[in-house]
Amino acid sequence: MEWRGFAQDMASLARELLAQDSVDATLARITRAATERIPGCDEAGVLVLSGRTVRSLAPTGDLVVESDRLQERLQEGPCFDAARPETRERVYRIRDFTKEHAEFTQYVPQARELGVGSMMGFLLYTQEQELGSLDVYSREPGAFSEDDEVAGWLLASHAAVALAAARSHAQLEQALSTRHLIGEAMGILMGSRRLSEDEAFAVLRRYSQEHNVKLREVARRITEHGSI
Repeated sequence: MEWRGFAQDMASLARELLAQDSVDATLARITRAATERIPGCDEAGVLVLSGRTVRSLAPTGDLVVESDRLQERLQEGPCFDAARPETRERVYRIRDFTKEHAEFTQYVPQARELGVGSMMGFLLYTQEQELGSLDVYSREPGAFSEDDEVAGWLLASHAAVALAAARSHAQLEQALSTRHLIGEAMGILMGSRRLSEDEAFAVLRRYSQEHNVKLREVARRITEHGSI
């Protein structure tokens, strides 16, 4: 691999990832970049664990989804392990699915039947967050070299920073939207019931707690219907 050109390409991709306008768009660009920039990569996706449940994000094809479902059912696999918060490994690679693998004795033969020839999994993490794993697949055994592993790790490093930034931006936008919605609902209550600002907020909070409804949803009901 010509590393100078690859480094320039990664710098360009990093700027492109940060320019995406949503978390979903960032994820889709990350997985597409894997198929474009890692030699031998046929499909890619991001696997996220919620407890023991697997979520497949931005898969580029059905092979990714089927592999993720298999790992969830078996509770084992290189991408499943890479996505676990307690994992000590940052990179997993299975070079050849036509051979037995001591670590994933159930997953490897069943993934081979799905059409997986070789694969790699890269933990997506920053200093503050672990965000899942970037997983790349080839239908050919022995498709990924040591250089490809380094390329995947570099891509995953850029991807993690961009994904963390996109999520932080989305959370900020949601917080600002929620704040505006609650303020609007409080204004309605203050006008209709002649309450102070503190009293109006207390009404919202009490209803939220008593009915186990999120404060944002209570506020939305008031702005849409004029009352709770």
